[in-house]
Amino acid sequence: MKVLNKRSSILTITLVASLGGFLFGFDMAVVSGVLPFLQKQFALSAFEEGWFVSVALIGCIAGVAVSGELSDRWGRKKPLFIAAVFFFLSALGCALAPSLAGVIAFRFLGGVGIGLASNVVPLYISEIAPAKMRGRLVTFYQFALTLGILIAYLSNAGLVHYAAGHPARGTESWVEHIGGREVWRAMLGVGVLPAVLFLLGLFFVPESPRWLQQQGRAGAARAIIQSIAPGEDLGGSALPQAQDSSYRELLSPRWRKALLLGILLPLFSQFSGINAIIYYGPSILSNAGVSLSNAFLSQVIFGFANMLFTLIAMWKVDSTGRRPLYLWGTAGATAALFFTGLCFVTGATATIWLLVCVMAFLACFAFSIGPLKFVVAAEIFPGKIRGRAMAISIMVMWIADTIVGQLTPVLLKAAGTGTTFWIFAAFGVIAYITVYRLLPETKGKSLEQIEAEWKDPLPEETGTAMPDDAEDQIIDR
Repeated sequence: MKVLNKRSSILTITLVASLGGFLFGFDMAVVSGVLPFLQKQFALSAFEEGWFVSVALIGCIAGVAVSGELSDRWGRKKPLFIAAVFFFLSALGCALAPSLAGVIAFRFLGGVGIGLASNVVPLYISEIAPAKMRGRLVTFYQFALTLGILIAYLSNAGLVHYAAGHPARGTESWVEHIGGREVWRAMLGVGVLPAVLFLLGLFFVPESPRWLQQQGRAGAARAIIQSIAPGEDLGGSALPQAQDSSYRELLSPRWRKALLLGILLPLFSQFSGINAIIYYGPSILSNAGVSLSNAFLSQVIFGFANMLFTLIAMWKVDSTGRRPLYLWGTAGATAALFFTGLCFVTGATATIWLLVCVMAFLACFAFSIGPLKFVVAAEIFPGKIRGRAMAISIMVMWIADTIVGQLTPVLLKAAGTGTTFWIFAAFGVIAYITVYRLLPETKGKSLEQIEAEWKDPLPEETGTAMPDDAEDQIIDR
């Protein structure tokens, strides 16, 4: 019975923390439904369309820029509280702001919340999870993210259906106005509900025991870890974080490979084209001749596939391992992107093949590229600067996301949809080579074990000759 209670505690903590991922996914995906209505109401140019998408991403960059410093100095919970408040204010403000400029300002605020959560949530889960479950629990964050995307699609589709049945009369109430004439406000305002749940839930979860240990509070750390994960090893007493905890640590030879992985994996995840589908899916399908209502239905199908195949990652990440899933998923996603582009080039957009290709891409992304970048980033960095190091990794993701959000409508117009997807496929090839060459396997190891193995002196540091199988040994680890 005690074991059941411990597992329930771990799952409860993970569920609460993962609401940050849910809000991340919801806010990211809800824009796909909002854009067609904004285009019609405000006659947005391609640049303005990209700016509306990208302003939240700029907020994400601002949020993640301070998230590492905040999480390493204040702990993991306080930044999550700040993120929850920003999520709430953003959703409420977008629903009520009288002007487009006001909506954009609140979208920026929501982006700051996403930036904080996108770093601190997987970091927090990884530090509180037992080694044998860590991959699965951090992947649950990605599952919550995909669930948020799906709920955004369902919410958008439902609100569009409601608005179609309640045309504007000029005498409607304020609620009817938001639900009908300016239904996009209701789409954005739905985010108030999960934001409130996230804020309330954070009152009932503990601080990260590994952060407490880095602060020299070993007793409090052991009490928390033994209450939720008996037998988990925190690696002995740690010195306070203030000792040798600067960013310069990451530039030392022993951490360069980890830093390179932390930069490249999120970069390639965004240049895979996932957000081109999430942000611009209805617009792409509508331009291909699919009616707007059917485009929204297709988005729901895409969102469901994305969520469903994330379960494969949750199922296999702690048994099959990070490296095999990453390689198979990257190869499959690249092939799917190539054939998606082929569908547009050959005019096969009204056939089942386009749907099959896009769903194949989403499936491969969902069990590999999507969740595993968070799992790996949360594992490979030294504990005393893990928050700052992950902030670098997640910031790269958001910068790449901003570039994709801004350039996608321009690429679609200038190069065509097919060529745009082929560009994403080319990045997939580069990503596969990078993963094959650099990614180590970390399944089943505690964070302290992983850090100790990274710290093993490299041959060039010791002056000894490198054995023939040294590179394979490093990769296997």
